[in-house]
Amino acid sequence: MTGKQQKHPTFQYAFSLLLLFLLATPALRAQDWVKTGTNLGVQRIRIAAADFKVASGDPQTVPLRATFDTVLFNDLKNAGVFDMVAKSMAPEATPGSPQEINLGQWAAAPSNAQMVVFGGFSVDGGRINVRGFVFDTHNADSPQILGKQYSDTANDENARQIAHRFADEIITQLGGGIAGICETKIYYVARSGDGNKEIWAMDYDGNDPHQITHLGTISLSPRVSPDNSRLAFSSLGRSGWTIRMYSLVLNRMVNFNAPGGTTLSPAWTSDSSKIAYSSSVSGDPEIYSSDASGGSAHRITAFRGPDVSPTWNPKSNSQIAWVSGRTGLPQIYIMDSDGANVMRMTDGGYATSPSWSPNGQFLAFAWNRKYGPGAPGGQDIYIMDIASKRWTQLTHDAGRNDFPSWSPDGRHIVFQREDDNGAQIWSMLADGTEQQQLTHRGNNSMPNWSWK
Repeated sequence: MTGKQQKHPTFQYAFSLLLLFLLATPALRAQDWVKTGTNLGVQRIRIAAADFKVASGDPQTVPLRATFDTVLFNDLKNAGVFDMVAKSMAPEATPGSPQEINLGQWAAAPSNAQMVVFGGFSVDGGRINVRGFVFDTHNADSPQILGKQYSDTANDENARQIAHRFADEIITQLGGGIAGICETKIYYVARSGDGNKEIWAMDYDGNDPHQITHLGTISLSPRVSPDNSRLAFSSLGRSGWTIRMYSLVLNRMVNFNAPGGTTLSPAWTSDSSKIAYSSSVSGDPEIYSSDASGGSAHRITAFRGPDVSPTWNPKSNSQIAWVSGRTGLPQIYIMDSDGANVMRMTDGGYATSPSWSPNGQFLAFAWNRKYGPGAPGGQDIYIMDIASKRWTQLTHDAGRNDFPSWSPDGRHIVFQREDDNGAQIWSMLADGTEQQQLTHRGNNSMPNWSWK
Protein backbone atom coordinates (compact mmCIF):
# COMPACT_ATOMS: atom_id res chain seq x y z
CA MET A 1 0.00 0.00 0.00
CA THR A 2 1.58 3.28 -1.11
CA GLY A 3 1.01 6.77 0.18
CA LYS A 4 -1.03 7.54 -2.93
CA GLN A 5 -3.64 4.91 -2.09
CA GLN A 6 -6.63 5.57 0.16
CA LYS A 7 -6.44 3.51 3.36
CA HIS A 8 -9.54 1.72 4.57
CA PRO A 9 -9.94 2.88 8.21
CA THR A 10 -10.70 -0.60 9.57
CA PHE A 11 -7.83 -2.07 7.61
CA GLN A 12 -5.54 0.65 8.87
CA TYR A 13 -6.52 -0.22 12.44
CA ALA A 14 -5.88 -3.93 11.93
CA PHE A 15 -2.61 -3.27 10.20
CA SER A 16 -1.52 -1.10 13.09
CA LEU A 17 -2.17 -4.05 15.37
CA LEU A 18 0.01 -6.21 13.19
CA LEU A 19 2.89 -3.77 13.16
CA LEU A 20 2.15 -2.13 16.52
CA PHE A 21 2.84 1.51 17.19
CA LEU A 22 4.32 4.16 19.53
CA LEU A 23 7.44 6.16 18.83
CA ALA A 24 10.83 5.82 20.48
CA THR A 25 14.49 6.02 19.58
CA PRO A 26 16.28 3.37 21.64
CA ALA A 27 20.03 3.00 21.39
CA LEU A 28 21.31 -0.11 19.60
CA ARG A 29 24.45 -2.03 20.41
CA ALA A 30 26.68 -2.99 17.50
CA GLN A 31 26.39 -6.53 16.17
CA ASP A 32 28.94 -8.45 14.18
CA TRP A 33 28.19 -9.77 10.72
CA VAL A 34 27.65 -13.50 11.15
CA LYS A 35 27.64 -16.45 8.83
CA THR A 36 24.62 -18.64 9.29
CA GLY A 37 25.50 -21.72 7.28
CA THR A 38 21.84 -22.15 6.39
CA ASN A 39 22.30 -22.97 2.75
CA LEU A 40 25.83 -22.80 1.45
CA GLY A 41 27.78 -24.81 3.97
CA VAL A 42 29.31 -27.17 1.39
CA GLN A 43 31.15 -26.62 -1.86
CA ARG A 44 28.81 -26.31 -4.81
CA ILE A 45 28.72 -29.08 -7.40
CA ARG A 46 29.50 -27.94 -10.92
CA ILE A 47 26.72 -29.37 -13.05
CA ALA A 48 25.73 -29.11 -16.71
CA ALA A 49 22.19 -29.52 -18.02
CA ALA A 50 22.27 -30.59 -21.66
CA ASP A 51 19.38 -29.82 -23.97
CA PHE A 52 17.31 -33.01 -24.11
CA LYS A 53 17.34 -34.87 -27.40
CA VAL A 54 14.18 -34.70 -29.50
CA ALA A 55 13.03 -38.30 -29.87
CA SER A 56 9.84 -38.00 -31.92
CA GLY A 57 8.46 -36.14 -34.92
CA ASP A 58 5.26 -34.90 -33.30
CA PRO A 59 4.98 -31.10 -33.89
CA GLN A 60 4.43 -30.53 -30.15
CA THR A 61 7.79 -32.07 -29.29
CA VAL A 62 10.06 -29.12 -30.09
CA PRO A 63 8.14 -26.35 -28.23
CA LEU A 64 7.38 -28.56 -25.22
CA ARG A 65 10.99 -29.74 -25.10
CA ALA A 66 12.09 -26.08 -25.06
CA THR A 67 9.82 -25.41 -22.06
CA PHE A 68 11.17 -28.48 -20.28
CA ASP A 69 14.82 -27.56 -20.92
CA THR A 70 14.37 -23.97 -19.74
CA VAL A 71 12.53 -24.90 -16.54
CA LEU A 72 14.96 -27.70 -15.66
CA PHE A 73 17.99 -25.42 -16.09
CA ASN A 74 16.43 -22.64 -14.03
CA ASP A 75 15.34 -25.04 -11.28
CA LEU A 76 18.86 -26.36 -10.88
CA LYS A 77 20.27 -22.83 -11.00
CA ASN A 78 17.85 -21.66 -8.29
CA ALA A 79 18.59 -24.60 -6.00
CA GLY A 80 21.50 -22.94 -4.17
CA VAL A 81 23.68 -26.08 -4.29
CA PHE A 82 24.99 -26.07 -7.88
CA ASP A 83 27.47 -24.10 -9.94
CA MET A 84 25.74 -24.22 -13.33
CA VAL A 85 27.66 -24.65 -16.58
CA ALA A 86 26.43 -21.98 -18.97
CA LYS A 87 24.76 -23.32 -22.10
CA SER A 88 27.39 -21.54 -24.18
CA MET A 89 30.15 -23.60 -22.49
CA ALA A 90 28.48 -26.97 -23.05
CA PRO A 91 29.39 -29.34 -25.91
CA GLU A 92 27.13 -29.06 -28.94
CA ALA A 93 26.11 -32.73 -28.71
CA THR A 94 22.67 -33.54 -27.25
CA PRO A 95 22.95 -37.09 -25.94
CA GLY A 96 19.59 -38.80 -25.55
CA SER A 97 20.76 -42.00 -23.86
CA PRO A 98 23.68 -43.35 -21.80
CA GLN A 99 25.12 -44.91 -24.97
CA GLU A 100 25.35 -41.51 -26.67
CA ILE A 101 27.16 -39.44 -24.04
CA ASN A 102 30.87 -38.66 -24.18
CA LEU A 103 31.80 -37.95 -20.57
CA GLY A 104 35.23 -36.63 -21.51
CA GLN A 105 33.69 -33.80 -23.52
CA TRP A 106 31.67 -32.63 -20.54
CA ALA A 107 34.50 -33.01 -18.04
CA ALA A 108 36.95 -31.02 -20.22
CA ALA A 109 37.21 -27.24 -20.54
CA PRO A 110 35.32 -25.04 -20.99
CA SER A 111 32.42 -26.85 -19.29
CA ASN A 112 34.51 -28.59 -16.58
CA ALA A 113 31.35 -30.31 -15.36
CA GLN A 114 31.43 -32.72 -12.43
CA MET A 115 27.89 -33.88 -13.22
CA VAL A 116 25.85 -33.77 -16.42
CA VAL A 117 22.07 -33.99 -16.80
CA PHE A 118 20.78 -35.30 -20.13
CA GLY A 119 18.11 -37.45 -21.75
CA GLY A 120 15.45 -37.85 -24.40
CA PHE A 121 12.15 -36.01 -24.86
CA SER A 122 9.28 -37.14 -27.07
CA VAL A 123 5.56 -36.62 -27.65
CA ASP A 124 3.66 -39.70 -28.80
CA GLY A 125 -0.10 -40.22 -28.89
CA GLY A 126 -0.74 -36.95 -27.08
CA ARG A 127 1.61 -37.78 -24.20
CA ILE A 128 4.99 -36.40 -23.13
CA ASN A 129 7.61 -39.07 -22.50
CA VAL A 130 10.89 -38.15 -20.78
CA ARG A 131 13.91 -40.31 -19.95
CA GLY A 132 16.38 -38.37 -17.80
CA PHE A 133 19.82 -39.22 -16.44
CA VAL A 134 22.50 -37.73 -14.20
CA PHE A 135 26.06 -38.95 -14.80
CA ASP A 136 29.29 -38.37 -12.89
CA THR A 137 31.79 -37.24 -15.51
CA HIS A 138 34.76 -38.47 -13.44
CA ASN A 139 33.51 -42.03 -12.92
CA ALA A 140 33.79 -43.79 -16.27
CA ASP A 141 33.25 -47.27 -14.81
CA SER A 142 29.97 -46.52 -13.02
CA PRO A 143 28.86 -42.99 -13.99
CA GLN A 144 25.08 -43.16 -13.47
CA ILE A 145 23.87 -41.28 -10.40
CA LEU A 146 20.20 -41.08 -11.35
CA GLY A 147 17.84 -42.40 -14.02
CA LYS A 148 14.14 -41.50 -14.24
CA GLN A 149 11.21 -41.83 -16.63
CA TYR A 150 8.13 -39.58 -16.75
CA SER A 151 4.95 -39.53 -18.81
CA ASP A 152 1.96 -37.18 -18.84
CA THR A 153 -0.57 -35.51 -21.13
CA ALA A 154 1.16 -33.29 -23.68
CA ASN A 155 0.78 -29.61 -22.72
CA ASP A 156 3.01 -26.79 -21.59
CA GLU A 157 2.02 -27.01 -17.91
CA ASN A 158 2.88 -30.72 -17.72
CA ALA A 159 6.22 -30.09 -19.46
CA ARG A 160 6.94 -27.61 -16.66
CA GLN A 161 5.80 -29.99 -13.92
CA ILE A 162 7.89 -32.89 -15.24
CA ALA A 163 10.93 -30.59 -15.27
CA HIS A 164 10.16 -29.55 -11.67
CA ARG A 165 9.81 -33.19 -10.63
CA PHE A 166 13.09 -34.25 -12.25
CA ALA A 167 14.89 -31.21 -10.82
CA ASP A 168 13.66 -32.09 -7.32
CA GLU A 169 14.94 -35.65 -7.75
CA ILE A 170 18.36 -34.30 -8.77
CA ILE A 171 18.50 -31.76 -5.94
CA THR A 172 17.53 -34.37 -3.35
CA GLN A 173 20.10 -36.84 -4.68
CA LEU A 174 23.01 -34.39 -4.91
CA GLY A 175 22.04 -31.84 -2.25
CA GLY A 176 22.59 -33.87 0.89
CA GLY A 177 19.22 -35.64 0.91
CA ILE A 178 17.21 -32.43 1.49
CA ALA A 179 14.10 -32.44 -0.70
CA GLY A 180 13.97 -29.90 -3.51
CA ILE A 181 11.39 -27.10 -3.59
CA CYS A 182 10.55 -26.97 -7.30
CA GLU A 183 7.05 -28.39 -6.80
CA THR A 184 6.19 -26.12 -3.87
CA LYS A 185 3.79 -23.17 -3.97
CA ILE A 186 3.83 -19.64 -2.61
CA TYR A 187 0.58 -18.17 -1.27
CA TYR A 188 0.20 -14.40 -1.11
CA VAL A 189 -2.16 -11.43 -1.04
CA ALA A 190 -3.03 -9.66 -4.30
CA ARG A 191 -4.94 -6.40 -4.45
CA SER A 192 -7.64 -6.18 -7.11
CA GLY A 193 -8.69 -3.12 -9.05
CA ASP A 194 -11.63 -2.44 -6.73
CA GLY A 195 -9.33 -2.24 -3.69
CA ASN A 196 -10.20 -5.68 -2.30
CA LYS A 197 -7.46 -8.14 -1.41
CA GLU A 198 -7.74 -11.84 -2.19
CA ILE A 199 -5.47 -14.83 -1.57
CA TRP A 200 -3.55 -16.10 -4.60
CA ALA A 201 -1.01 -18.87 -5.22
CA MET A 202 1.85 -19.37 -7.67
CA ASP A 203 4.66 -21.81 -8.35
CA TYR A 204 7.84 -21.29 -6.35
CA ASP A 205 9.43 -19.52 -9.35
CA GLY A 206 6.53 -17.08 -9.86
CA ASN A 207 4.81 -18.95 -12.69
CA ASP A 208 1.13 -19.90 -12.87
CA PRO A 209 -0.32 -17.21 -10.56
CA HIS A 210 -3.97 -18.00 -9.81
CA GLN A 211 -6.65 -16.70 -7.46
CA ILE A 212 -7.74 -18.88 -4.51
CA THR A 213 -10.37 -16.83 -2.64
CA HIS A 214 -13.23 -14.77 -4.10
CA LEU A 215 -14.62 -13.10 -0.98
CA GLY A 216 -14.88 -9.51 -2.18
CA THR A 217 -13.21 -8.06 0.92
CA ILE A 218 -9.74 -7.61 2.38
CA SER A 219 -7.93 -10.83 3.29
CA LEU A 220 -4.43 -10.97 4.76
CA SER A 221 -1.74 -13.26 6.17
CA PRO A 222 -2.29 -16.54 4.29
CA ARG A 223 -0.81 -19.60 6.01
CA VAL A 224 -0.97 -22.99 4.30
CA SER A 225 -1.12 -26.09 6.50
CA PRO A 226 1.91 -28.41 6.41
CA ASP A 227 -0.18 -31.18 4.82
CA ASN A 228 -1.29 -28.74 2.08
CA SER A 229 -4.96 -29.43 2.82
CA ARG A 230 -6.07 -26.06 4.25
CA LEU A 231 -5.31 -22.36 4.04
CA ALA A 232 -5.86 -20.14 7.08
CA PHE A 233 -5.95 -16.36 6.72
CA SER A 234 -7.36 -13.18 8.27
CA SER A 235 -10.34 -11.56 6.60
CA LEU A 236 -12.44 -8.45 7.16
CA GLY A 237 -16.13 -9.31 7.64
CA ARG A 238 -19.27 -7.71 9.02
CA SER A 239 -18.10 -8.11 12.60
CA GLY A 240 -14.50 -7.07 11.96
CA TRP A 241 -11.32 -9.07 11.47
CA THR A 242 -11.50 -12.81 11.91
CA ILE A 243 -9.61 -15.94 10.86
CA ARG A 244 -11.17 -17.92 8.04
CA MET A 245 -10.31 -21.31 6.55
CA TYR A 246 -10.20 -22.51 2.93
CA SER A 247 -9.99 -26.19 2.00
CA LEU A 248 -7.47 -26.80 -0.79
CA VAL A 249 -8.93 -30.29 -1.15
CA LEU A 250 -12.58 -29.23 -1.51
CA ASN A 251 -11.76 -25.85 -3.13
CA ARG A 252 -14.18 -23.98 -0.89
CA MET A 253 -14.41 -22.21 2.45
CA VAL A 254 -14.82 -24.45 5.51
CA ASN A 255 -15.71 -23.68 9.10
CA PHE A 256 -13.23 -22.29 11.62
CA ASN A 257 -14.45 -21.47 15.11
CA ALA A 258 -12.73 -18.11 15.53
CA PRO A 259 -13.09 -16.23 18.82
CA GLY A 260 -14.58 -12.76 19.01
CA GLY A 261 -12.60 -9.55 18.84
CA THR A 262 -10.06 -8.66 16.21
CA THR A 263 -8.42 -11.97 15.29
CA LEU A 264 -5.33 -11.97 13.07
CA SER A 265 -2.15 -13.70 11.88
CA PRO A 266 -2.73 -17.48 12.04
CA ALA A 267 0.22 -19.92 12.23
CA TRP A 268 0.27 -23.73 11.96
CA THR A 269 2.20 -26.30 13.95
CA SER A 270 4.29 -28.56 11.72
CA ASP A 271 1.92 -31.49 12.27
CA SER A 272 -1.13 -29.43 11.16
CA SER A 273 -2.88 -30.11 14.48
CA LYS A 274 -2.86 -26.62 16.03
CA ILE A 275 -3.10 -22.96 15.08
CA ALA A 276 -1.76 -19.96 16.98
CA TYR A 277 -3.13 -16.48 16.34
CA SER A 278 -3.64 -13.04 17.86
CA SER A 279 -7.04 -12.06 19.24
CA SER A 280 -8.35 -9.05 21.15
CA VAL A 281 -11.34 -10.95 22.55
CA SER A 282 -10.05 -10.31 26.09
CA GLY A 283 -9.18 -6.65 25.44
CA ASP A 284 -5.50 -6.32 24.51
CA PRO A 285 -4.45 -8.39 21.47
CA GLU A 286 -2.94 -11.59 22.91
CA ILE A 287 -1.57 -14.84 21.50
CA TYR A 288 -3.94 -17.81 21.56
CA SER A 289 -3.75 -21.38 20.32
CA SER A 290 -6.48 -23.81 19.29
CA ASP A 291 -6.96 -27.04 17.41
CA ALA A 292 -7.16 -26.93 13.61
CA SER A 293 -10.90 -26.19 13.63
CA GLY A 294 -10.66 -23.44 16.25
CA GLY A 295 -11.78 -25.56 19.18
CA SER A 296 -10.09 -25.87 22.59
CA ALA A 297 -8.80 -22.29 22.34
CA HIS A 298 -6.72 -20.94 25.21
CA ARG A 299 -4.77 -17.76 25.80
CA ILE A 300 -0.96 -18.00 25.96
CA THR A 301 0.17 -14.41 26.63
CA ALA A 302 -1.13 -11.91 29.18
CA PHE A 303 1.10 -8.86 28.70
CA ARG A 304 0.26 -5.19 28.58
CA GLY A 305 0.52 -4.05 24.99
CA PRO A 306 -0.42 -5.83 21.76
CA ASP A 307 0.93 -9.32 20.94
CA VAL A 308 0.69 -10.44 17.30
CA SER A 309 2.26 -12.52 14.51
CA PRO A 310 3.01 -15.87 16.20
CA THR A 311 5.11 -18.55 14.50
CA TRP A 312 5.86 -22.03 15.87
CA ASN A 313 9.26 -23.69 16.05
CA PRO A 314 8.60 -26.30 13.33
CA LYS A 315 11.30 -28.61 14.63
CA SER A 316 9.64 -29.20 18.01
CA ASN A 317 6.34 -27.25 18.13
CA SER A 318 7.35 -26.50 21.72
CA GLN A 319 8.18 -22.79 21.21
CA ILE A 320 6.51 -19.77 19.66
CA ALA A 321 8.12 -16.59 18.36
CA TRP A 322 5.93 -13.51 18.14
CA VAL A 323 5.87 -9.70 18.08
CA SER A 324 5.08 -7.80 21.28
CA GLY A 325 4.68 -4.12 22.11
CA ARG A 326 5.05 -4.70 25.85
CA THR A 327 8.11 -2.39 26.01
CA GLY A 328 6.98 0.20 23.46
CA LEU A 329 8.04 -0.37 19.87
CA PRO A 330 7.42 -3.88 18.51
CA GLN A 331 10.14 -6.43 19.26
CA ILE A 332 10.61 -10.15 18.54
CA TYR A 333 10.23 -12.54 21.47
CA ILE A 334 10.21 -16.30 21.92
CA MET A 335 8.47 -18.39 24.58
CA ASP A 336 7.49 -21.96 25.33
CA SER A 337 4.18 -22.96 23.78
CA ASP A 338 2.52 -22.62 27.22
CA GLY A 339 3.77 -19.04 27.64
CA ALA A 340 6.70 -19.82 29.96
CA ASN A 341 10.37 -18.83 29.53
CA VAL A 342 9.81 -15.58 27.63
CA MET A 343 12.95 -14.22 25.98
CA ARG A 344 13.37 -10.99 24.03
CA MET A 345 15.38 -11.50 20.84
CA THR A 346 15.75 -8.04 19.23
CA ASP A 347 17.44 -5.19 21.07
CA GLY A 348 15.68 -2.10 19.71
CA GLY A 349 14.36 -0.48 16.58
CA TYR A 350 11.12 -1.73 15.04
CA ALA A 351 10.99 -5.52 14.48
CA THR A 352 8.06 -7.45 12.96
CA SER A 353 6.99 -10.53 10.96
CA PRO A 354 9.02 -13.41 12.44
CA SER A 355 9.34 -16.68 10.50
CA TRP A 356 11.01 -19.76 12.01
CA SER A 357 13.42 -21.80 9.86
CA PRO A 358 12.59 -25.48 9.20
CA ASN A 359 15.58 -26.69 11.25
CA GLY A 360 14.49 -24.61 14.27
CA GLN A 361 17.82 -22.77 14.41
CA PHE A 362 17.02 -19.37 12.89
CA LEU A 363 14.40 -16.64 12.83
CA ALA A 364 13.86 -14.45 9.78
CA PHE A 365 12.11 -11.13 10.40
CA ALA A 366 11.70 -7.54 9.22
CA TRP A 367 13.66 -4.95 11.18
CA ASN A 368 14.16 -1.21 11.02
CA ARG A 369 17.06 -0.97 13.44
CA LYS A 370 17.21 2.85 13.40
CA TYR A 371 13.50 3.56 13.58
CA GLY A 372 12.47 6.95 14.93
CA PRO A 373 11.91 10.60 13.99
CA GLY A 374 14.62 11.75 11.58
CA ALA A 375 16.41 8.39 11.67
CA PRO A 376 18.02 7.26 8.38
CA GLY A 377 17.11 3.60 8.85
CA GLY A 378 15.32 1.33 6.39
CA GLN A 379 13.20 -1.78 6.79
CA ASP A 380 15.14 -4.90 5.82
CA ILE A 381 15.05 -8.66 6.21
CA TYR A 382 17.35 -10.16 8.84
CA ILE A 383 17.99 -13.65 10.14
CA MET A 384 19.05 -14.42 13.69
CA ASP A 385 20.68 -17.49 15.20
CA ILE A 386 18.39 -18.18 18.14
CA ALA A 387 21.00 -19.70 20.47
CA SER A 388 23.46 -16.80 20.20
CA LYS A 389 21.09 -13.95 19.15
CA ARG A 390 23.60 -13.03 16.46
CA TRP A 391 22.01 -11.61 13.35
CA THR A 392 22.74 -11.07 9.67
CA GLN A 393 21.16 -8.43 7.46
CA LEU A 394 20.03 -9.93 4.14
CA THR A 395 18.56 -6.98 2.20
CA HIS A 396 20.17 -3.56 1.80
CA ASP A 397 19.02 -0.21 0.39
CA ALA A 398 16.19 -1.61 -1.75
CA GLY A 399 12.68 -0.58 -0.75
CA ARG A 400 10.79 -1.58 2.38
CA ASN A 401 11.19 -5.29 2.94
CA ASP A 402 8.78 -7.31 5.08
CA PHE A 403 6.98 -10.63 5.68
CA PRO A 404 9.79 -13.17 5.14
CA SER A 405 8.83 -16.85 4.85
CA TRP A 406 11.23 -19.81 4.71
CA SER A 407 11.21 -22.45 2.00
CA PRO A 408 10.85 -26.03 3.27
CA ASP A 409 14.49 -26.82 2.39
CA GLY A 410 15.76 -23.94 4.56
CA ARG A 411 17.87 -22.63 1.67
CA HIS A 412 15.55 -19.87 0.46
CA ILE A 413 13.39 -17.05 1.79
CA VAL A 414 10.46 -15.35 0.06
CA PHE A 415 9.52 -11.81 1.11
CA GLN A 416 7.65 -8.64 0.20
CA ARG A 417 9.44 -5.60 -1.18
CA GLU A 418 7.60 -2.29 -1.44
CA ASP A 419 8.62 0.97 -3.11
CA ASP A 420 6.80 3.96 -4.52
CA ASN A 421 5.41 1.76 -7.32
CA GLY A 422 3.79 -0.70 -4.91
CA ALA A 423 4.59 -4.08 -3.37
CA GLN A 424 5.89 -7.22 -5.10
CA ILE A 425 7.04 -10.69 -4.06
CA TRP A 426 10.75 -11.54 -4.16
CA SER A 427 12.84 -14.56 -3.23
CA MET A 428 16.50 -15.03 -2.30
CA LEU A 429 18.89 -17.58 -0.93
CA ALA A 430 19.02 -17.61 2.86
CA ASP A 431 22.34 -15.76 2.83
CA GLY A 432 20.74 -12.82 0.97
CA THR A 433 22.20 -13.59 -2.47
CA GLU A 434 20.40 -14.42 -5.73
CA GLN A 435 17.53 -12.00 -5.09
CA GLN A 436 14.88 -12.24 -7.81
CA GLN A 437 11.48 -10.69 -8.33
CA LEU A 438 8.64 -13.20 -8.68
CA THR A 439 5.60 -10.97 -9.30
CA HIS A 440 5.55 -7.96 -11.62
CA ARG A 441 1.96 -6.70 -11.97
CA GLY A 442 -0.40 -5.07 -9.50
CA ASN A 443 0.32 -5.08 -5.77
CA ASN A 444 1.31 -8.38 -4.15
CA SER A 445 2.24 -8.92 -0.52
CA MET A 446 2.49 -11.19 2.56
CA PRO A 447 3.94 -14.33 0.92
CA ASN A 448 3.87 -17.74 2.62
CA TRP A 449 5.90 -20.69 1.28
CA SER A 450 4.16 -24.07 1.32
CA TRP A 451 5.69 -26.80 3.49
CA LYS A 452 6.03 -29.24 0.58
